[in-house]
Amino acid sequence: MRTLLIVGNWKMNKTASEAATFIGELSQHLPKAPLTGVELVVAPPFTALESVGRVLGSESLIQLGAQNLFWEEHGAYTGEVSASMLKDLGCRYVILGHSERRTIFGEQNDGIRKKILAALTQGIRPILCIGESLAQRESGATDTVLTQQLQETLSGLSPDFVATIAIAYEPIWAIGTGKAATIDQAVAAHRTIRQFLTSAWSSTVADTTRILYGGSVTPQNIESLLASDQIDGALIGGACLQVDSFATIARLTSTTRSIGV
Repeated sequence: MRTLLIVGNWKMNKTASEAATFIGELSQHLPKAPLTGVELVVAPPFTALESVGRVLGSESLIQLGAQNLFWEEHGAYTGEVSASMLKDLGCRYVILGHSERRTIFGEQNDGIRKKILAALTQGIRPILCIGESLAQRESGATDTVLTQQLQETLSGLSPDFVATIAIAYEPIWAIGTGKAATIDQAVAAHRTIRQFLTSAWSSTVADTTRILYGGSVTPQNIESLLASDQIDGALIGGACLQVDSFATIARLTSTTRSIGV
């Protein structure tokens, strides 16, 4: 059974001091023992990674993630951050290919692929975001879009590398809109992703890869999303910025897995 993965993407929110206070409060709202069958990750902005990592320490149930990286290790790349820099701060995960990076900053699949390789080289686990626009969904192109994004970002990777990557299905039309995909829509997209992994690598890779849902995830819909064994967790935006909300999602996720929903 795949371990569920809950990731809080803070985006451009919280200063270093605000982030440290938030993590201290969040830790008080979570059980002291590990949550059954669940990994928790927070991805603060770059400026807060050190302060959050310091509060978490080495024994925390919460792991540290980053929101992006650059594919080169060092050099004249003003404003960029390398995988080794993130590793030195204690990052275990990194979010790559988020739709906001693609649409606002013009990131393309070939560059995202290089970022994935850079992360894997440093032992950081990528969370690869893919998803379709509303126009693409309405035209019936969802499966084609997802498959192309997967082909162009994961091509040539070994099965061992692919198995360490989590894939986050994030329909662009559901991100930050308050309108989540229906369960049927989410499950269908997740099945498309697993079918691609099976055909490109093997059923073993498909069965071990965690596929998350992202897009207006809340405490009110997390249980229904996780009712399908196709969905292995969530990449959360706005709902992760409030202590009670994120802690509730974490607890509900643990309960869902422990009772085998």
